[in-house]
Amino acid sequence: MGRFESRIRNAFRLTVGALLAVFGFTGFLHVSAQQPIVDKFVLDDTIQPVSSDELVRAIARANSDGARALLIQMDTPGGMVESMRAIVAAILGSHVPVIVYVSPSGARAGSAGFFILESADVAAMAPGTEAGAAHVVFELGKPDTTEMQKVENDAEAFLRSYVTRRGRNAEAAVAAVASSKSYTAEESLNQRVIDVIASSDEQLLSELNGREIVRIDGAKQTLQLAGARIVLLRSTVRDQLLGWLVDPNIALLFLVGGALLIYLEFNTPGTIVPGALGTLMVLLAIFALNLLPIRYTAVLLLVGATVLFVLEAKFGGHGVLAIAGIICLTFGMLTLVAAPVPQMGVSPYVAISVSLGFGAITLFLVRLAVRARKRKAALGADALVGSRATAMEPLAPEGHVLVEGEIWRAVTSQPAPVGAILHVVGHDGMLLRVEPAPTPRPLESPAVGEARDTASRLA
Repeated sequence: MGRFESRIRNAFRLTVGALLAVFGFTGFLHVSAQQPIVDKFVLDDTIQPVSSDELVRAIARANSDGARALLIQMDTPGGMVESMRAIVAAILGSHVPVIVYVSPSGARAGSAGFFILESADVAAMAPGTEAGAAHVVFELGKPDTTEMQKVENDAEAFLRSYVTRRGRNAEAAVAAVASSKSYTAEESLNQRVIDVIASSDEQLLSELNGREIVRIDGAKQTLQLAGARIVLLRSTVRDQLLGWLVDPNIALLFLVGGALLIYLEFNTPGTIVPGALGTLMVLLAIFALNLLPIRYTAVLLLVGATVLFVLEAKFGGHGVLAIAGIICLTFGMLTLVAAPVPQMGVSPYVAISVSLGFGAITLFLVRLAVRARKRKAALGADALVGSRATAMEPLAPEGHVLVEGEIWRAVTSQPAPVGAILHVVGHDGMLLRVEPAPTPRPLESPAVGEARDTASRLA
Protein backbone atom coordinates (compact mmCIF):
# COMPACT_ATOMS: atom_id res chain seq x y z
CA MET A 1 0.00 0.00 0.00
CA GLY A 2 2.86 2.38 0.78
CA ARG A 3 4.48 1.63 -2.55
CA PHE A 4 1.21 2.38 -4.38
CA GLU A 5 0.81 5.75 -2.60
CA SER A 6 4.41 6.65 -3.48
CA ARG A 7 3.70 6.00 -7.15
CA ILE A 8 0.58 8.18 -6.97
CA ARG A 9 2.53 11.03 -5.41
CA ASN A 10 5.30 10.77 -8.05
CA ALA A 11 2.78 10.76 -10.88
CA PHE A 12 1.04 13.83 -9.39
CA ARG A 13 4.34 15.69 -9.11
CA LEU A 14 5.25 14.88 -12.72
CA THR A 15 1.86 16.04 -13.93
CA VAL A 16 2.04 19.32 -12.03
CA GLY A 17 5.62 19.91 -13.26
CA ALA A 18 4.60 19.27 -16.84
CA LEU A 19 1.65 21.66 -16.57
CA LEU A 20 3.81 24.38 -15.06
CA ALA A 21 6.41 23.91 -17.82
CA VAL A 22 3.74 24.14 -20.52
CA PHE A 23 2.15 27.24 -19.02
CA GLY A 24 5.57 28.82 -18.48
CA PHE A 25 6.63 28.15 -22.06
CA THR A 26 3.31 29.50 -23.35
CA GLY A 27 3.76 32.62 -21.27
CA PHE A 28 7.27 33.04 -22.63
CA LEU A 29 5.97 32.76 -26.19
CA HIS A 30 3.24 35.27 -25.39
CA VAL A 31 5.74 37.76 -23.99
CA SER A 32 8.07 37.19 -26.94
CA ALA A 33 5.21 37.69 -29.34
CA GLN A 34 4.38 40.99 -27.69
CA GLN A 35 7.97 42.28 -27.85
CA PRO A 36 8.38 44.59 -30.85
CA ILE A 37 10.97 43.66 -33.46
CA VAL A 38 13.11 46.04 -35.47
CA ASP A 39 14.92 44.58 -38.44
CA LYS A 40 18.42 45.93 -39.09
CA PHE A 41 20.38 45.99 -42.34
CA VAL A 42 23.99 47.17 -42.62
CA LEU A 43 24.89 48.99 -45.85
CA ASP A 44 28.65 49.61 -45.85
CA ASP A 45 29.37 49.34 -49.55
CA THR A 46 29.07 51.39 -52.70
CA ILE A 47 25.64 51.83 -54.23
CA GLN A 48 25.52 49.43 -57.18
CA PRO A 49 23.14 46.72 -58.47
CA VAL A 50 24.25 44.05 -55.96
CA SER A 51 23.93 46.22 -52.83
CA SER A 52 20.73 47.75 -54.22
CA ASP A 53 19.05 44.36 -54.74
CA GLU A 54 20.15 43.23 -51.28
CA LEU A 55 18.67 46.31 -49.60
CA VAL A 56 15.42 46.11 -51.59
CA ARG A 57 15.00 42.50 -50.42
CA ALA A 58 15.65 43.60 -46.82
CA ILE A 59 12.85 46.17 -47.11
CA ALA A 60 10.52 43.52 -48.52
CA ARG A 61 11.36 41.18 -45.64
CA ALA A 62 10.71 43.86 -43.03
CA ASN A 63 7.29 44.38 -44.60
CA SER A 64 6.46 40.69 -44.32
CA ASP A 65 7.87 39.52 -40.97
CA GLY A 66 5.90 41.83 -38.68
CA ALA A 67 8.74 44.23 -37.84
CA ARG A 68 7.80 47.60 -36.33
CA ALA A 69 10.52 49.32 -38.38
CA LEU A 70 13.58 48.72 -40.53
CA LEU A 71 16.85 50.23 -39.35
CA ILE A 72 19.42 50.76 -42.12
CA GLN A 73 22.90 51.44 -40.76
CA MET A 74 24.72 53.18 -43.61
CA ASP A 75 28.30 54.08 -44.46
CA THR A 76 28.77 54.66 -48.19
CA PRO A 77 30.70 57.01 -50.48
CA GLY A 78 27.87 56.83 -53.01
CA GLY A 79 27.46 55.01 -56.29
CA MET A 80 25.27 54.60 -59.33
CA VAL A 81 22.19 56.74 -59.89
CA GLU A 82 19.94 53.94 -61.16
CA SER A 83 20.72 51.74 -58.15
CA MET A 84 20.10 54.68 -55.80
CA ARG A 85 16.71 55.37 -57.41
CA ALA A 86 15.71 51.72 -56.95
CA ILE A 87 16.54 51.92 -53.23
CA VAL A 88 14.70 55.23 -52.77
CA ALA A 89 11.63 53.85 -54.55
CA ALA A 90 11.61 50.81 -52.23
CA ILE A 91 11.92 53.03 -49.13
CA LEU A 92 9.14 55.37 -50.24
CA GLY A 93 6.87 52.41 -51.01
CA SER A 94 7.53 50.59 -47.71
CA HIS A 95 4.56 50.05 -45.39
CA VAL A 96 6.98 49.66 -42.50
CA PRO A 97 8.74 52.87 -41.34
CA VAL A 98 12.36 52.99 -42.52
CA ILE A 99 15.07 54.54 -40.33
CA VAL A 100 18.37 55.37 -42.07
CA TYR A 101 21.18 55.81 -39.55
CA VAL A 102 24.62 57.03 -40.63
CA SER A 103 26.87 55.16 -38.22
CA PRO A 104 29.37 54.51 -36.65
CA SER A 105 31.45 57.62 -36.01
CA GLY A 106 33.55 58.37 -39.09
CA ALA A 107 30.90 57.04 -41.45
CA ARG A 108 29.38 59.09 -44.24
CA ALA A 109 26.40 59.27 -46.53
CA GLY A 110 28.04 60.68 -49.63
CA SER A 111 26.65 61.29 -53.09
CA ALA A 112 23.90 58.71 -53.72
CA GLY A 113 23.91 57.85 -50.01
CA PHE A 114 22.60 61.36 -49.24
CA PHE A 115 19.54 60.75 -51.44
CA ILE A 116 18.87 57.51 -49.54
CA LEU A 117 19.29 59.23 -46.17
CA GLU A 118 16.76 61.93 -47.06
CA SER A 119 14.22 59.42 -48.37
CA ALA A 120 13.87 57.69 -44.98
CA ASP A 121 10.93 58.17 -42.63
CA VAL A 122 13.55 58.98 -39.99
CA ALA A 123 16.98 60.32 -40.95
CA ALA A 124 19.55 59.93 -38.18
CA MET A 125 23.29 60.34 -37.79
CA ALA A 126 25.86 59.41 -35.17
CA PRO A 127 28.26 62.02 -33.79
CA GLY A 128 31.36 62.38 -35.95
CA THR A 129 29.65 61.47 -39.23
CA GLU A 130 28.96 63.49 -42.38
CA ALA A 131 26.48 63.63 -45.22
CA GLY A 132 26.21 65.44 -48.54
CA ALA A 133 28.46 66.04 -51.56
CA ALA A 134 25.66 64.73 -53.76
CA HIS A 135 26.50 66.54 -57.00
CA VAL A 136 25.79 64.39 -60.04
CA VAL A 137 28.88 62.78 -61.57
CA PHE A 138 28.56 61.75 -65.20
CA GLU A 139 29.74 58.22 -65.83
CA LEU A 140 30.50 58.42 -69.55
CA GLY A 141 32.25 61.74 -69.97
CA LYS A 142 31.18 65.33 -69.48
CA PRO A 143 28.11 66.32 -71.55
CA ASP A 144 27.34 69.74 -72.95
CA THR A 145 25.96 72.52 -70.76
CA THR A 146 22.32 71.91 -71.67
CA GLU A 147 22.48 68.21 -70.95
CA MET A 148 24.28 68.87 -67.67
CA GLN A 149 21.60 71.30 -66.55
CA LYS A 150 18.88 68.80 -67.42
CA VAL A 151 20.47 66.06 -65.33
CA GLU A 152 21.20 68.35 -62.37
CA ASN A 153 17.68 69.82 -62.40
CA ASP A 154 16.23 66.33 -62.55
CA ALA A 155 18.30 65.22 -59.54
CA GLU A 156 17.31 68.31 -57.54
CA ALA A 157 13.62 67.88 -58.36
CA PHE A 158 13.82 64.20 -57.41
CA LEU A 159 15.30 65.12 -54.02
CA ARG A 160 12.74 67.88 -53.36
CA SER A 161 9.86 65.55 -54.24
CA TYR A 162 10.23 63.63 -50.99
CA VAL A 163 12.29 65.91 -48.73
CA THR A 164 9.47 68.45 -48.49
CA ARG A 165 6.94 65.70 -47.70
CA ARG A 166 9.25 64.49 -44.92
CA GLY A 167 9.14 67.97 -43.37
CA ARG A 168 12.85 68.64 -43.83
CA ASN A 169 14.75 71.64 -45.18
CA ALA A 170 14.59 71.23 -48.97
CA GLU A 171 16.84 74.24 -49.60
CA ALA A 172 19.69 72.84 -47.50
CA ALA A 173 19.23 69.37 -49.03
CA VAL A 174 19.31 70.71 -52.59
CA ALA A 175 22.51 72.65 -51.77
CA ALA A 176 24.23 69.29 -51.30
CA VAL A 177 23.39 68.51 -54.94
CA ALA A 178 23.80 71.92 -56.55
CA SER A 179 27.08 72.89 -54.87
CA SER A 180 28.32 69.57 -53.40
CA LYS A 181 27.87 70.89 -49.85
CA SER A 182 28.53 68.49 -46.98
CA TYR A 183 27.19 68.63 -43.43
CA THR A 184 28.37 67.23 -40.11
CA ALA A 185 25.84 65.54 -37.87
CA GLU A 186 25.32 68.71 -35.82
CA GLU A 187 25.04 70.90 -38.93
CA SER A 188 22.57 68.47 -40.46
CA LEU A 189 20.38 68.62 -37.35
CA ASN A 190 20.57 72.43 -37.17
CA GLN A 191 19.74 72.73 -40.87
CA ARG A 192 16.83 70.27 -40.41
CA VAL A 193 18.35 67.88 -42.94
CA ILE A 194 18.05 65.00 -40.43
CA ASP A 195 15.72 64.31 -37.50
CA VAL A 196 17.92 63.02 -34.69
CA ILE A 197 21.49 62.42 -33.51
CA ALA A 198 22.18 59.25 -31.52
CA SER A 199 25.32 57.47 -30.40
CA SER A 200 23.98 53.90 -30.62
CA ASP A 201 21.11 51.83 -31.94
CA GLU A 202 19.57 51.54 -28.49
CA GLN A 203 19.71 55.30 -27.88
CA LEU A 204 18.22 55.92 -31.31
CA LEU A 205 15.26 53.62 -30.73
CA SER A 206 14.74 55.07 -27.25
CA GLU A 207 14.56 58.63 -28.63
CA LEU A 208 12.24 57.60 -31.44
CA ASN A 209 9.81 55.70 -29.21
CA GLY A 210 6.51 57.59 -29.15
CA ARG A 211 7.61 60.05 -31.88
CA GLU A 212 5.06 60.90 -34.54
CA ILE A 213 6.30 60.71 -38.12
CA VAL A 214 4.73 61.71 -41.41
CA ARG A 215 4.68 59.03 -44.07
CA ILE A 216 5.21 59.82 -47.72
CA ASP A 217 1.46 59.73 -48.37
CA GLY A 218 0.86 62.35 -45.65
CA ALA A 219 -0.46 59.90 -43.04
CA LYS A 220 0.80 60.31 -39.48
CA GLN A 221 2.13 57.36 -37.50
CA THR A 222 3.47 57.04 -33.95
CA LEU A 223 6.48 54.82 -33.51
CA GLN A 224 6.10 52.18 -30.78
CA LEU A 225 9.63 50.94 -30.21
CA ALA A 226 9.83 50.54 -26.42
CA GLY A 227 11.86 47.44 -25.56
CA ALA A 228 12.24 46.55 -29.23
CA ARG A 229 14.52 43.67 -30.10
CA ILE A 230 16.89 44.34 -33.01
CA VAL A 231 17.17 41.48 -35.50
CA LEU A 232 20.14 41.72 -37.84
CA LEU A 233 19.40 40.73 -41.43
CA ARG A 234 22.54 38.96 -42.59
CA SER A 235 23.72 38.76 -46.18
CA THR A 236 23.35 35.44 -47.92
CA VAL A 237 26.37 33.61 -49.34
CA ARG A 238 25.14 34.56 -52.81
CA ASP A 239 25.08 38.26 -51.94
CA GLN A 240 28.51 38.06 -50.33
CA LEU A 241 29.98 36.40 -53.41
CA LEU A 242 28.34 38.89 -55.78
CA GLY A 243 29.44 41.81 -53.62
CA TRP A 244 33.01 40.53 -53.73
CA LEU A 245 32.92 39.82 -57.45
CA VAL A 246 31.44 43.20 -58.43
CA ASP A 247 34.64 44.87 -57.20
CA PRO A 248 36.17 46.08 -60.51
CA ASN A 249 39.67 45.10 -59.37
CA ILE A 250 38.55 41.51 -58.72
CA ALA A 251 36.62 41.40 -62.00
CA LEU A 252 39.68 42.66 -63.89
CA LEU A 253 41.96 40.05 -62.31
CA PHE A 254 39.45 37.33 -63.22
CA LEU A 255 39.30 38.59 -66.81
CA VAL A 256 43.08 38.69 -67.28
CA GLY A 257 43.74 35.41 -65.47
CA GLY A 258 40.98 33.65 -67.40
CA ALA A 259 42.31 34.92 -70.74
CA LEU A 260 45.80 33.59 -69.98
CA LEU A 261 44.42 30.18 -68.96
CA ILE A 262 42.37 29.93 -72.16
CA TYR A 263 45.45 30.83 -74.22
CA LEU A 264 47.40 28.15 -72.37
CA GLU A 265 44.71 25.61 -73.25
CA PHE A 266 44.97 26.49 -76.97
CA ASN A 267 48.73 25.99 -76.90
CA THR A 268 48.57 22.72 -74.95
CA PRO A 269 45.26 21.16 -76.08
CA GLY A 270 43.87 18.31 -74.05
CA THR A 271 44.78 19.58 -70.60
CA ILE A 272 41.12 20.62 -70.11
CA VAL A 273 41.58 22.14 -66.63
CA PRO A 274 43.11 25.49 -67.75
CA GLY A 275 40.49 25.91 -70.46
CA ALA A 276 37.54 25.12 -68.17
CA LEU A 277 38.82 27.26 -65.31
CA GLY A 278 39.75 30.11 -67.66
CA THR A 279 36.32 30.07 -69.31
CA LEU A 280 34.62 30.17 -65.91
CA MET A 281 36.77 33.10 -64.78
CA VAL A 282 36.12 35.07 -67.99
CA LEU A 283 32.36 34.49 -67.76
CA LEU A 284 32.31 35.62 -64.12
CA ALA A 285 34.32 38.72 -65.05
CA ILE A 286 31.93 39.57 -67.89
CA PHE A 287 28.98 39.08 -65.55
CA ALA A 288 30.51 41.41 -62.96
CA LEU A 289 31.56 44.07 -65.49
CA ASN A 290 28.07 43.96 -67.00
CA LEU A 291 26.76 45.27 -63.67
CA LEU A 292 29.14 48.25 -63.83
CA PRO A 293 29.23 51.22 -66.23
CA ILE A 294 31.81 50.31 -68.89
CA ARG A 295 33.51 52.68 -71.33
CA TYR A 296 33.64 51.09 -74.77
CA THR A 297 36.62 53.23 -75.75
CA ALA A 298 38.53 51.47 -72.96
CA VAL A 299 37.50 48.11 -74.42
CA LEU A 300 38.94 49.21 -77.78
CA LEU A 301 42.20 50.10 -76.01
CA LEU A 302 42.37 46.60 -74.53
CA VAL A 303 41.79 45.02 -77.95
CA GLY A 304 44.41 47.32 -79.50
CA ALA A 305 46.92 46.32 -76.81
CA THR A 306 46.43 42.65 -77.64
CA VAL A 307 47.00 43.35 -81.35
CA LEU A 308 50.22 45.24 -80.57
CA PHE A 309 51.53 42.34 -78.48
CA VAL A 310 50.90 39.91 -81.34
CA LEU A 311 52.61 42.19 -83.87
CA GLU A 312 55.63 42.60 -81.58
CA ALA A 313 55.97 38.85 -81.18
CA LYS A 314 55.53 38.07 -84.89
CA PHE A 315 57.51 40.82 -86.62
CA GLY A 316 59.70 42.19 -83.84
CA GLY A 317 59.53 45.88 -83.17
CA HIS A 318 62.61 46.13 -80.94
CA GLY A 319 60.22 46.50 -77.98
CA VAL A 320 58.43 49.58 -79.32
CA LEU A 321 55.20 47.74 -80.12
CA ALA A 322 55.31 45.96 -76.74
CA ILE A 323 55.72 49.25 -74.87
CA ALA A 324 52.85 50.78 -76.85
CA GLY A 325 50.73 47.72 -76.01
CA ILE A 326 51.46 48.03 -72.29
CA ILE A 327 50.55 51.74 -72.36
CA CYS A 328 47.26 50.99 -74.17
CA LEU A 329 46.54 48.18 -71.72
CA THR A 330 47.20 50.41 -68.70
CA PHE A 331 44.99 53.26 -69.91
CA GLY A 332 42.31 50.80 -70.96
CA MET A 333 42.22 49.22 -67.51
CA LEU A 334 42.29 52.56 -65.68
CA THR A 335 39.34 53.90 -67.71
CA LEU A 336 37.44 50.63 -68.10
CA VAL A 337 34.87 51.41 -65.39
CA ALA A 338 33.17 54.80 -65.59
CA ALA A 339 33.08 55.12 -61.81
CA PRO A 340 30.80 57.76 -60.27
CA VAL A 341 32.94 57.51 -57.11
CA PRO A 342 36.63 56.58 -56.85
CA GLN A 343 35.83 53.46 -54.81
CA MET A 344 34.08 51.93 -57.83
CA GLY A 345 37.03 52.44 -60.19
CA VAL A 346 40.03 50.28 -60.95
CA SER A 347 42.96 50.93 -58.63
CA PRO A 348 45.99 52.46 -60.44
CA TYR A 349 48.28 50.00 -58.64
CA VAL A 350 46.22 47.05 -59.89
CA ALA A 351 46.02 48.45 -63.43
CA ILE A 352 49.78 49.06 -63.73
CA SER A 353 50.76 45.76 -62.12
CA VAL A 354 48.36 43.72 -64.22
CA SER A 355 49.36 45.56 -67.41
CA LEU A 356 53.06 44.89 -66.92
CA GLY A 357 52.54 41.27 -65.89
CA PHE A 358 49.96 40.49 -68.56
CA GLY A 359 52.03 42.22 -71.23
CA ALA A 360 55.20 40.30 -70.39
CA ILE A 361 53.45 36.92 -70.15
CA THR A 362 51.43 37.47 -73.33
CA LEU A 363 54.51 38.57 -75.29
CA PHE A 364 56.43 35.51 -74.11
CA LEU A 365 53.64 33.06 -74.95
CA VAL A 366 52.90 34.59 -78.34
CA ARG A 367 56.58 34.48 -79.32
CA LEU A 368 56.73 30.80 -78.39
CA ALA A 369 53.65 30.13 -80.51
CA VAL A 370 55.01 32.05 -83.52
CA ARG A 371 58.36 30.26 -83.35
CA ALA A 372 56.63 26.89 -83.13
CA ARG A 373 54.56 27.67 -86.23
CA LYS A 374 57.64 28.86 -88.17
CA ARG A 375 59.58 25.68 -87.37
CA LYS A 376 59.14 23.10 -90.14
CA ALA A 377 57.90 19.69 -89.25
CA ALA A 378 60.69 17.09 -89.32
CA LEU A 379 58.94 14.26 -91.19
CA GLY A 380 60.01 11.79 -93.88
CA ALA A 381 63.27 12.51 -95.69
CA ASP A 382 63.61 15.90 -93.92
CA ALA A 383 64.05 14.10 -90.64
CA LEU A 384 66.98 12.06 -91.96
CA VAL A 385 69.23 14.95 -93.03
CA GLY A 386 72.37 14.85 -90.86
CA SER A 387 71.84 11.19 -89.91
CA ARG A 388 74.39 8.39 -90.25
CA ALA A 389 73.85 5.78 -93.01
CA THR A 390 75.41 2.38 -93.81
CA ALA A 391 75.81 1.12 -97.39
CA MET A 392 73.91 -2.17 -97.89
CA GLU A 393 75.43 -2.62 -101.37
CA PRO A 394 78.12 -0.92 -103.43
CA LEU A 395 77.09 2.60 -104.38
CA ALA A 396 78.32 3.45 -107.88
CA PRO A 397 76.79 5.95 -107.64
CA GLU A 398 73.33 4.65 -106.49
CA GLY A 399 72.31 1.91 -104.13
CA HIS A 400 70.48 1.09 -100.92
CA VAL A 401 71.50 2.34 -97.48
CA LEU A 402 70.27 1.69 -93.95
CA VAL A 403 69.28 4.88 -92.07
CA GLU A 404 67.64 4.92 -88.62
CA GLY A 405 66.56 1.30 -89.12
CA GLU A 406 64.95 2.07 -92.49
CA ILE A 407 66.10 1.10 -96.04
CA TRP A 408 66.37 4.06 -98.41
CA ARG A 409 67.71 4.47 -101.96
CA ALA A 410 70.67 6.85 -102.01
CA VAL A 411 73.13 8.44 -104.42
CA THR A 412 76.70 9.53 -103.74
CA SER A 413 79.32 11.56 -105.60
CA GLN A 414 82.04 9.08 -104.61
CA PRO A 415 81.76 5.29 -104.95
CA ALA A 416 81.26 3.53 -101.62
CA PRO A 417 81.73 -0.21 -100.87
CA VAL A 418 79.38 -2.39 -98.85
CA GLY A 419 79.38 -1.46 -95.17
CA ALA A 420 80.78 2.03 -95.79
CA ILE A 421 79.75 4.63 -93.23
CA LEU A 422 78.02 7.52 -94.95
CA HIS A 423 76.46 10.84 -93.98
CA VAL A 424 73.05 12.07 -95.26
CA VAL A 425 73.52 15.60 -96.62
CA GLY A 426 70.17 16.10 -98.39
CA HIS A 427 67.53 14.52 -100.58
CA ASP A 428 65.80 14.81 -103.93
CA GLY A 429 62.31 13.71 -103.16
CA MET A 430 62.65 10.19 -101.84
CA LEU A 431 66.26 9.77 -103.04
CA LEU A 432 68.83 10.55 -100.36
CA ARG A 433 72.10 12.30 -101.11
CA VAL A 434 74.95 10.82 -99.07
CA GLU A 435 78.66 11.46 -98.72
CA PRO A 436 81.39 9.37 -97.07
CA ALA A 437 81.58 10.19 -93.39
CA PRO A 438 84.82 11.96 -92.42
CA THR A 439 87.41 9.53 -91.12
CA PRO A 440 88.26 10.31 -87.50
CA ARG A 441 91.86 11.38 -86.97
CA PRO A 442 93.85 8.72 -85.06
CA LEU A 443 95.02 9.62 -81.65
CA GLU A 444 98.75 10.25 -81.32
CA SER A 445 100.98 9.94 -78.28
CA PRO A 446 102.23 13.11 -76.52
CA ALA A 447 105.85 12.29 -77.52
CA VAL A 448 104.97 12.07 -81.22
CA GLY A 449 103.02 15.27 -81.06
CA GLU A 450 105.85 17.07 -79.29
CA ALA A 451 108.41 15.86 -81.90
CA ARG A 452 106.13 16.99 -84.73
CA ASP A 453 105.73 20.45 -83.16
CA THR A 454 109.55 20.74 -82.68
CA ALA A 455 110.24 19.80 -86.29
CA SER A 456 107.66 22.37 -87.43
CA ARG A 457 109.39 25.12 -85.44
CA LEU A 458 112.86 24.20 -86.76
CA ALA A 459 111.58 24.25 -90.29
